[in-house]
Amino acid sequence: QSLISSSEWLQRYGLKRSKLSLSQILSQIGFQHRKDYVTTLGKPVASRYADGLFPQYERAQDGSVYNLTAKKELILHFVDCLMGAIELYKQRMEWLTSESRQIFGVIQEQCIVIVLDFGTAAPTEFDLCRDALSMVLVEQVIQIARFNLIRAAQDLMKWQQKPTPVSEHTVKAAVTWLWKLDHMTAVSHTNSAEALLEAMGDEAVSS
Repeated sequence: QSLISSSEWLQRYGLKRSKLSLSQILSQIGFQHRKDYVTTLGKPVASRYADGLFPQYERAQDGSVYNLTAKKELILHFVDCLMGAIELYKQRMEWLTSESRQIFGVIQEQCIVIVLDFGTAAPTEFDLCRDALSMVLVEQVIQIARFNLIRAAQDLMKWQQKPTPVSEHTVKAAVTWLWKLDHMTAVSHTNSAEALLEAMGDEAVSS
C-alpha cells in the first residue's frame, strides 16, 4: 500500500460516501419518531400512532427514537456493508502498525532529515538501530521526494550537505553510509541539539 493519509484512504475506498454512519443507516431503514410542541400542555409531545407498530431504536447520543421499517433483506445488506468496512479498517490498522511504520509511524512529508542519536547503545543495539533505519529508508523514504541523514556526534556527520532527491541509487547509498558508521561513545545533549538545529536549518525540510 502506498503511504497515503487516512483521509485519502477513506476516499479511495469510498468509505466517506458509503452512508454507513449510524445516522445515515437509520435514515435508510426507518424514520425518526417525532415530537412536537403542544401549546395547551406547554411541552413537547411525541406522536403515539407508531407505538407497537414498528420496532424502535433509541440513540444513546441524543435520545432520539427511530421507527424501523426496513425488511430483513435490507438489514442484512447493511450488515454485509459494515462487515466489509470493518475488514478494510482492520487491514489498514495492520498495515499502519507493521514493519517500519510500527517504529517510525507513517512518513508523509516530502522532504525530511533523519537525525541519528545512538546515545549509549551497545554494539548489538547499535546494529538493531541501523536495521530499523535501513528498513524505514527502503520502505518509506523511497516513496518521498528528498532526504538526508545527520549523525549527532562530537564532529557532526552529514550524509549529504543538503537533502538529496530520492531514487533507488540514493537510498542504497544512504544505507551503505549508515552501515559504515563506527560505533561511538555517547554524545552529549549539546551534540544532539546541534544536529537537530542543523536539520531544521534548511527551510525546504518539512520534518
